[in-house]
Amino acid sequence: MGYSIALAGNPNCGKTTLFNSLTGSKQYVGNWPGVTVEKKSGDIKGTDDELVDLPGIYSLSPYSLDEVVARDYLLNGHPDTIIDIVDATNIERNLYLTTQLTELGIPVVIALNMMDLFEKSGDKLDIKKLEVLTGCPVVPVSALKNSNVDALIRVALDAAKTGGFKPLFHYSGLLQKTIDKVGALLLRDGIITENASWFAIKVMERDGRVLKKLDIPNETMGHIESITQDLERRLDDDSESIITDARYQFVTDIVDKAVIKAPDSMTMSDKIDRIVTNRWLALPIFALIMWGVYYVAVSTVGSYATTWITDVFFGQIVSGNLTAWMEAHGTAEWLISLVNDGIIGGVGSVLGFVPQIMILFCFISFLEDCGYMARVAFIMDRLFRRFGLSGKSFIPMLIGTGCSVPAIMSSRTIEDIEDRRMTIMLTPFIPCSAKLPIFAMIAGAFFPTQTWVAPSMYFVGIGMVILSGIILKKFPFFAGVPAPFVMELPKYHMPSFRSIALHVWDRSKAFIIKAGTVIFIGCTIIWFLENLNWQMAFVEPAESILASIGGFIAPLFLPLGFGNWQSTVAVLSGILAKENVVATFGILYGVADATENTGAVASQISQLFTPVGAYAFMVFNLLASPCVASIATMYRELGGWKWTLRAIGFQTGMAYLMAFLVNQIGSALFYDQGTVTAVVIAVVLAALLLWLLISDYHGGKTNLTYKETDL
Repeated sequence: MGYSIALAGNPNCGKTTLFNSLTGSKQYVGNWPGVTVEKKSGDIKGTDDELVDLPGIYSLSPYSLDEVVARDYLLNGHPDTIIDIVDATNIERNLYLTTQLTELGIPVVIALNMMDLFEKSGDKLDIKKLEVLTGCPVVPVSALKNSNVDALIRVALDAAKTGGFKPLFHYSGLLQKTIDKVGALLLRDGIITENASWFAIKVMERDGRVLKKLDIPNETMGHIESITQDLERRLDDDSESIITDARYQFVTDIVDKAVIKAPDSMTMSDKIDRIVTNRWLALPIFALIMWGVYYVAVSTVGSYATTWITDVFFGQIVSGNLTAWMEAHGTAEWLISLVNDGIIGGVGSVLGFVPQIMILFCFISFLEDCGYMARVAFIMDRLFRRFGLSGKSFIPMLIGTGCSVPAIMSSRTIEDIEDRRMTIMLTPFIPCSAKLPIFAMIAGAFFPTQTWVAPSMYFVGIGMVILSGIILKKFPFFAGVPAPFVMELPKYHMPSFRSIALHVWDRSKAFIIKAGTVIFIGCTIIWFLENLNWQMAFVEPAESILASIGGFIAPLFLPLGFGNWQSTVAVLSGILAKENVVATFGILYGVADATENTGAVASQISQLFTPVGAYAFMVFNLLASPCVASIATMYRELGGWKWTLRAIGFQTGMAYLMAFLVNQIGSALFYDQGTVTAVVIAVVLAALLLWLLISDYHGGKTNLTYKETDL
């Protein structure tokens, strides 16, 4: 094994992009903070040297789980070199972490990233002077454009080999003398053996995690506390603030000497933000953009491609030719049905939606990479905090548009445990790629000319997050003021084709693999259950095991507008994987039928519900408990079954309630149907939800989202 090099830096500074460039890895890079939530490692291309990508941190005083991961590795992982990635467009803020990294006694190399954007700003930077002032080698790079990264790794490996470049930031006057005294005490009593200055500073700052780890004897701790209090009394401030101010002063001096600011002028990013983050225009613009994304992906271009793949490719070419070949070779009729109706009908109906998913993620990836989705988080922070939710919760929800599993994992960036639990419970409300085929199928069957239906699920999901946040804040488990949301808004830039292609391929590949594994197995099981009775004899679907199970449970869904056995078993199959909902209908109304009747599945399911019932079916599948993979992730992140079962119960309960309200009120309004009792219940529940909406709620209105480089 060669050398170990750690990539450290602020969130969204380009660590993962650089990691991909140096290792050849294909981790997806999102243009917002919190994408990396655990350390990832890989070998640098052409070497056996290890590169470790750490979660983004603003300092070595961690508050969230991902920050703890980063600091623990830097302290205990013993990397040979640290590459400190500094965003050149936010150099003043980024150098604050640099002052702390240089205290660890590990060689530090500064990678000055995004130099292309820095140069466009008109500012000037004296790199040689920056090297002298920081004591670290400085290498300008552009990770996105793969510019100068080879030179960076050469400098980093040279630092690892020679053990050189070990700058130590010295504080001035009384503060430095106090740090030296505390460090000497820790060394004298054998509490530490290295990094005396860093540990001294952490003890003086009263860092809880460091104090717990060191387990300092009471006598020594009393002496240290006396020294620290003397410093605080003489400088008239607490020790943490004194040290922080000293670091900021050091950074300010560096920037004043090494950076020449261009005359104040409004950048292109500022001009765009005046519109897209406007108090009144921001949400309508976001709604219009998402409608356009879904319109292209689901209603037009994506729909045409899906129809061709489902009806022509699977329905005629694959199914027709394979059936003819099997019949010519005397294949048993039941096996032909299994392959044709079960496997091709189920898996093919799911794979048919791949074009829609690819188009959707092409747009979403572009919006993420160009910097717009970070603005959406800023916009939603305004909205979320008004209802007692943390703005940080929206970052996992953005990730959840792809898959709930990484979205739930990304909640580790939220330091407050109550906000983190609530985020984990509510993130699955955002439609993931597995739910998109359900919405596309139902929208195509019942609302072919209504382009608002599919995108409405996205906004129903956001609305339910807000409503659920209001409800949950009424309980003592979640009461309290949400944690502040601090993030930087990146400069707008044109995403690279490679980055977008990697994102689209990564998400599409996961969808296709699931179709070829989990859904393949599920389709096979469903076909047997549909064609066999309890005596294991082949029967018509209406007399099958599947029909009997669905028929037994179906009355439970009758008030929701889909109380038939077909839709019931489709919902149950979605527990394994949400795509199975579509696959089940594909098996029940096989894709093979499309050889004679284009859109056979859509025409068949249109007989199962009214349009209102169909919309209620979409709402239920949107909000109900997610797939088993997401449940397993919730179990791991929530720390056991207690909170996991609470989450599942809340999600499914809200799904049932909202689908009930949609069907009962909708049926009464549009069809003059439904019993008086059901309508009264629906109105009472709607009134209760309205009361919760307008009643007092917890939470402040402070918005701590920063855009500028203010310290």
